[in-house]
Amino acid sequence: GFGVDCSSLPELMLAEAVGILGEEIMFTSNDTPALEFEKAAELGATINLDDISHIAFLEEHCGIPGLISVRYNPGDLREGSFVMGDPREAKYGFTRQQVLGGLRQLRDKGARRFGLHTFIASNELSPQYFVDTARMLFDLALEVRSHLGIRAEFVNISGGIGIPYKPDDAPVDLEYVSEGIRGAYDEMIRPNELDPLALFMECGRLITGPYGYLVSRVLHIKDTYKRYVGLDACMANLMRPAIYGAYHHITVPGKSNQPLDHTYDVTGS
Repeated sequence: GFGVDCSSLPELMLAEAVGILGEEIMFTSNDTPALEFEKAAELGATINLDDISHIAFLEEHCGIPGLISVRYNPGDLREGSFVMGDPREAKYGFTRQQVLGGLRQLRDKGARRFGLHTFIASNELSPQYFVDTARMLFDLALEVRSHLGIRAEFVNISGGIGIPYKPDDAPVDLEYVSEGIRGAYDEMIRPNELDPLALFMECGRLITGPYGYLVSRVLHIKDTYKRYVGLDACMANLMRPAIYGAYHHITVPGKSNQPLDHTYDVTGS
């Protein structure tokens, strides 16, 4: 199936506008205002809590839904990425003990269906990362079953599947990911009475990223201490390089076979 990942009120409204409702929406946010929880509950979205304190807040404003998920932060058990940072320093998610305590609270408050979520890397190109992340959540699902008697309905290993921004980057080997996760499932889930356990991912970059282009024209070439090419585009059109040094490959149509013998700083207007 195919759904949407939302983290704000505008995204919930966009999902509603295109007819995506109910459990086809996964609502994950942090420092969430009551209005956003209320809208997610109105749409019947799967609410994915970011903090154990949100349980009482959600109960006060919307009540505890029958289906609920919690976001796990593994801390020093895993490494993050440049964009997401060290999990120990990240504001996102429950600790492992909070997952167990939080799910116990949610069950006692009426929840009957449960999910587990994590998100610790972005634009990851190593296929083993995704296998390791699935194993991590499978292991957590086993612990939840052992300690609480709660059977998780799904795990969401979230986003992170990278795309080859640089010409020499290799795309993620999706067959390796699929076979690795299937092997982990057969080893960890099937023998322990957790089958079927749904697996969700949030792979929007993989689906849309390779197919977008910023097309611009050169307005001026400036030669001072350096050589600059000034475009009729600016940071408002592409923020990623300025915000965190993201690389986007530049090509000049019709000149791809010519020598690369000029060096410029490409700047916006």
